[in-house]
Amino acid sequence: MSKPKSYARDSITENYDAIVIGSGMGGMATAGFLSKAGKRVLVLERNYAPGGFTQVFRRRDYEWDVGVHYIGDVHREHSMMRKQFDYLTDGTLEWAYMGDVYDKMFFGDEVYDFRSGPTEFKEQMKAYFPKEAAAIDKYVDMIYAAQRTQSSFFMEKALPPIASKLIGGSLRKKALNFNRPTLEVMRELTDDPKLIAVLTGQFGDYGVPPGQSSFMMHALLVKHYMNGATYPVGGSSRIFDSILPTVRAGGGEVYITAEVLEIMVKNNKAIGVKMEDGKEILAPLVISSAGIYNTYQGLLPEAVVEKNGLKSTLTKVEPSVGHVCLYIGFQHSTAELGLEKPNFWIFPDNYDHDKNIADYMADPNAEIPVIYVSFPSAKDPDWDNRYPGKATIDIVTLAPYAWYKKWEDTRWKKRGDEYKAEKEKLSQRLLEALYKRLPQLRGKVDYYELSTPLSTRHFANYQYGELYGIDHTPSRFEQRFLRPQTPVKNLYLTGQDVISCGVGGALASGLLTASAILKRNLIKEL
Repeated sequence: MSKPKSYARDSITENYDAIVIGSGMGGMATAGFLSKAGKRVLVLERNYAPGGFTQVFRRRDYEWDVGVHYIGDVHREHSMMRKQFDYLTDGTLEWAYMGDVYDKMFFGDEVYDFRSGPTEFKEQMKAYFPKEAAAIDKYVDMIYAAQRTQSSFFMEKALPPIASKLIGGSLRKKALNFNRPTLEVMRELTDDPKLIAVLTGQFGDYGVPPGQSSFMMHALLVKHYMNGATYPVGGSSRIFDSILPTVRAGGGEVYITAEVLEIMVKNNKAIGVKMEDGKEILAPLVISSAGIYNTYQGLLPEAVVEKNGLKSTLTKVEPSVGHVCLYIGFQHSTAELGLEKPNFWIFPDNYDHDKNIADYMADPNAEIPVIYVSFPSAKDPDWDNRYPGKATIDIVTLAPYAWYKKWEDTRWKKRGDEYKAEKEKLSQRLLEALYKRLPQLRGKVDYYELSTPLSTRHFANYQYGELYGIDHTPSRFEQRFLRPQTPVKNLYLTGQDVISCGVGGALASGLLTASAILKRNLIKEL
């Protein structure tokens, strides 16, 4: 398997048409689309492992995904998601369907299955809530109605500024009708708090509870999984590995351990980047996949930020919440442990997501408001070929950066005994939640390790350890500056801040940014 080059060992001597900062899904998608259009693209990744949140984490002969736990719609060959991946990878990336049930919602002793297919989904929900049949039908109809308005909303972001001023409002109008708090929309459909809590249970996939999230984001997420979910065969690192040959076929390259210190700007035009070691690399295009905060606050010269009023724009959005992830390894096979593919979502039994999160943020000893459990070794049909006799589980929950801020100036792996004790305390709480649902696992854990927002900050360079970039609130979707073009000529943005979080959102941002650069409607072409 080919690997990216190391900036520490391999000199950059070639000339490139574009520089992409960051090798996550948005950066690699943009690089891939531009490469297919004949551009020579240089991708610079500060980390020693490429792929952003699509990379894997390895320890003691175990492997875990760090951000790709399931992806919707790619098992359908004619879906837009599948077309994008096939185009970027020349069809080399394989997908494993997770089956009829992809998510299980646990509220106390009650369990609710999310079934693949809109008809099947509605039938299952009506079986749980027979008195709410009309509300369930209307809910699914509204999900599809909201999703249909979003293609024009997001394509408007790729328009040149003049065209955006002329027709942008009309392209955004229908989608913005759904840009209201999710909980507000749900309460117009039903007054059953249990049904609302179940239908909004996937809020952890975008990090904002129903009372704060935009229904636009909720609809985008729910529709993404409505026809079922899949997992990349060979693990999530196969996403990067499959796009790398496309970048190289176009004359481009990816370098790891290549930290960009500054985007070089002359006469308000991006002309290249300055590396941490002082080396300057020139190119006529610079695309940042580092997130809007990192780009505007960290990579652009202060004078450029001031001249273009970029600092004030950042006051209009908020960083998303941080998270912890417990990586668990077993010296038993998936079959021996009785693990299955569907994800678990574990909640308190009061069916009030917003209250539970507010209580937890105020007191970390309160009941954990949402626990997400993923079984990567069960989802990947190639797992047993790579790791015979082993199995892994990921457990994720929300955790504000403030809880770990006192250790932010310490070094990774050397943060002290108090930090270790806090991690161990939370690890045991998460393990107990797992044992309650899968008691056969007790006593069989071989290894576990907890990452915190400080880990995300260290590896992903998000200042507050945020998992989803900027919050997916109604205010976020009102902001016109969240688009590929920036006020700095030849500087573009890509990644989850442009459209939405997740692999799907970052992938779509790559398509959108490439469309804006090439002045071509790549969505229509695909």
